Amino acid sequence: MKFLKDFFGNLSDLQKRILFTLGALIVYRVGSFIPLPGVNASAVLHLFTGEGSGMMGMFDMFSGGSLSRMSVLALNIFPYISASIVLQLLTATSKSLTELRKEGESGRIKINQYTRYLAVFLAVVQGWAVVRGLEIMAPVNGVAAVVNPG
Repeated sequence: MKFLKDFFGNLSDLQKRILFTLGALIVYRVGSFIPLPGVNASAVLHLFTGEGSGMMGMFDMFSGGSLSRMSVLALNIFPYISASIVLQLLTATSKSLTELRKEGESGRIKINQYTRYLAVFLAVVQGWAVVRGLEIMAPVNGVAAVVNPG
């Protein structure tokens, strides 16, 4: 433990940020290969290969292939991006959010906090939608995408 403390204590702020970013990328890549429990990966993969050039293929491309593998990190950063867009649109139309934006740094921090809360909510909603979509998906070659729905 002392070795790690000495090692990380001697690094500059930039080096610590670079190591954190590399660590986050490694965790994401490993997590993108962990499949959702109860999902038949071959049936889901067949859905993406059948429509590889369509909308499903585009979403899979943006997720780095984790959507076709139905991994635990398949939603990627889509909920956060959606929340950010929604809050930017609301800031333009809502008087209270416009005033909050004009408060400077404290307002920006509060809007970022609202964005994170909305992103968590959207992640739950989008995750539920993916699960429901997989459960009601028609069997591919007689094999359902979800082994034990419910």
